[in-house]
Amino acid sequence: MSTERPRRAVVTGIGVIAPNGLRADAYWKSVREGLGVLDRITREGCEDLPLKVAGEVRGFDASALIEERFLVQTDRFSHYAMAAAQLALDEAGLGRGDGPDEPFSIGVVTAAGSGGGEFGQRELQKLWGQGSKFVGPYQSIAWFYAASTGQISIRSGFKGPCGVVASDEAGGLDALAHAARAVRRGTGAMVVGSAEAPLAPYSMVCQLGYPELSTVEDPERAYRPFTAGACGFVPAEGGAMFVVEDEARAHDRGAAVRAVIAGHGATFTGASRWAESREGLARAIRVALDEADCAPEEIDVVFADALGVPEADRAEALAITDALGAHGTRVPVTAPKTGIGRAYCGAPVLDTAAAVFAMEHGLVPPTPNVFDICHDLDLVMSRARPAELRTALVLSRGLMGSNAALVVRRGGDNAAR
Repeated sequence: MSTERPRRAVVTGIGVIAPNGLRADAYWKSVREGLGVLDRITREGCEDLPLKVAGEVRGFDASALIEERFLVQTDRFSHYAMAAAQLALDEAGLGRGDGPDEPFSIGVVTAAGSGGGEFGQRELQKLWGQGSKFVGPYQSIAWFYAASTGQISIRSGFKGPCGVVASDEAGGLDALAHAARAVRRGTGAMVVGSAEAPLAPYSMVCQLGYPELSTVEDPERAYRPFTAGACGFVPAEGGAMFVVEDEARAHDRGAAVRAVIAGHGATFTGASRWAESREGLARAIRVALDEADCAPEEIDVVFADALGVPEADRAEALAITDALGAHGTRVPVTAPKTGIGRAYCGAPVLDTAAAVFAMEHGLVPPTPNVFDICHDLDLVMSRARPAELRTALVLSRGLMGSNAALVVRRGGDNAAR
């Protein structure tokens, strides 16, 4: 019988490009202070659309972070992902895959929901306005869901297992689970996460068909989940990338272990069938707890999906208590995304980043713009709440019907587990 200790997937680097911060530290500062940055959309061509409020990434200079040869091939969503990936790699102390074994020991997986709509729209406008000779060759790849995975791996020379989760919001958590499983099966490290850029005119018109979308024009009232005034969600751009690697490898490199990816569960209950998402989300939570060998009472904080649709909010609140029992009404719940919007697949990975920071700093961040709720949850509002946090539960649901749950444990607390 083998006595070799099972491989564990740990987080050693986090990179964030978000509406409220262009680095992980800036993002966490805004999150812990409960700053809301939702505002009127300023992108050219979006002025007359019914959607008026979103979470824009402002002040991002792609040319200062990414080489020109990559910029001309890629859409804004890949610019965010490449920048966030480099920040995560820098923090983890992981360089290019130039060693004799390194190229094949590091892989990349991203999740994408919207793809490269801005690049695609620009090239299609050239096609119809000027003719086919004016369309660049990169139109064939820049819009594609896998573009970020490909460009990150090419830029860094990573040749390990690569993939893309082409899904809706819950795909962000599914990608993290995919990366963790790759590490447990023998891959040295994975660069994983998601970044979205759904605020180009073409992308926004596509979103207008979502009945869950909020068209309220007041930024402070446009996205208020779990309240009597819930009127849908507002979209956002940006996201987060992580370095997830084998724990023994991280220790050998002298890298700090930020967190452990402990458990994941996923189900599917159908598009906009929010009442049924109660059962599906509860099942995903139970599966994640089982994989993590985690009792419900061990969950110290829940990062909620927080769609902002009354039926969906009720289903989520009930799913939490269905899966966690009486503990579900006592455990602190938060939804920092109400301050920045839902970045589709980028939303749950931003929540996962916030969960890691919350556990490190012993603070449950507040839920911006929410001051009174109509559900039996201990939702943290107004200001951050000090707490001893060892284990976090991150939840996500997609508009097309996916449900996912991720259990994350604090780094340094799990040596004996």
